[in-house]
Amino acid sequence: MHPNRLLVVALACLAFSHKCGAEAQEAPRLADVVASLESGETAVRVVCFGDSITGVYYHTGGRRAWCDMLGIALGKIYPKAQIQMINAGISGHTTSQGLARMEKDVIAHKPQLVVVMFGMNDVVRTEPKAFESNLRTIVTRARASGAAVVLCTPNSVYPNETRPMARLAEFADTVGDVAGDLSVRLADCFAAYEDVRREDVTRWRLLMSETIHPGMNGHKLFAEVIAESISGQRVSLSGEEPPADALWFTLKRLGEKQPLDVIAMPPFDRIVPDALRGLFPEAEIRVTTWPVEGQSLAAIEQWGRGIRKQRPHLVVVAVPADREAEDEETFIRLYNWVLNWSVDFGRVQWDLVPILPSVARTLTDEERQREELARRIITGMDTRWVQRPAGDVRPPAEIVSDWIAEQKR
Repeated sequence: MHPNRLLVVALACLAFSHKCGAEAQEAPRLADVVASLESGETAVRVVCFGDSITGVYYHTGGRRAWCDMLGIALGKIYPKAQIQMINAGISGHTTSQGLARMEKDVIAHKPQLVVVMFGMNDVVRTEPKAFESNLRTIVTRARASGAAVVLCTPNSVYPNETRPMARLAEFADTVGDVAGDLSVRLADCFAAYEDVRREDVTRWRLLMSETIHPGMNGHKLFAEVIAESISGQRVSLSGEEPPADALWFTLKRLGEKQPLDVIAMPPFDRIVPDALRGLFPEAEIRVTTWPVEGQSLAAIEQWGRGIRKQRPHLVVVAVPADREAEDEETFIRLYNWVLNWSVDFGRVQWDLVPILPSVARTLTDEERQREELARRIITGMDTRWVQRPAGDVRPPAEIVSDWIAEQKR
């Protein structure tokens, strides 16, 4: 090649290099967000952008989701941080629908960080190339607004025809590819879930609320994975307690002398109303019994499907200790649906109080094992439950009355 042409090529390459370098410097950096979290000198606004797995719905109990738990996790890692978490998850949405509302739901908040988790609905309704293109556009728009970005893969799921695991894995790979191409931090939640499934399938089942949606146990894992991807530090949320407002709707209505509609399993269809009347003697409490006598766990779950139409103010779930299922997976999935039907579809609209079976009577060793599994399932609903403390021999009514009084304080 002629020496002059070599010089032209060299100058062109140098100019291109400077251009790319300038663009890289202009792109919002996650390191700057981390510096703000560490110092606590400036507030950090984080928008969590996605579908129903991001939003607050029945599968986590209707109070919180991984967005809230990520805020807690980051607060543990960065004690000085001033963090505002904004949940921009909407049920059923794909990346296309997300793009259509991105200006209003994300950019308008002027976030410093956007955490993106789409894919579960795209698997059904979006072609792979369109999914990739949409993700790239989401990243570009977020960066153009001044926000750093973290891309998340969705969770793994129970085997099902609508969202086959193989296709979901392909979409998760696409998220990883886009993150690599655009130098965006990746939170590989899909891999984290599959690691759990390989190591302990029971624990994986307890991450899930139903076929595709994780419960709060799973959302804590989301938050741990995302927080580590941001900070490089591991954090555990296993000890994070449910909110302390288990009877918020109930106590508010009774305090305002409004009628209270209760759905409860025996014997707590009698015990709970009596305990509430002990605190509110003039209370008007209307009780619907959720039948369990002679009913299988599947039949109990079936009856629960009508609860949302009844619009109660309080639901008391007390599945008897002797209710079994054909195997562990079926037990977990049916019990989860008993709880899922006991809350509204979206944000919490009434109270849910699970009561463990040992409150009602003494259990056999086998029943105690089943109760422990039930307790672990209940933690996925992010609500407080009633249990009999070890060595406690008080009658059920006294345990329930004391628990209710404690919520009132």
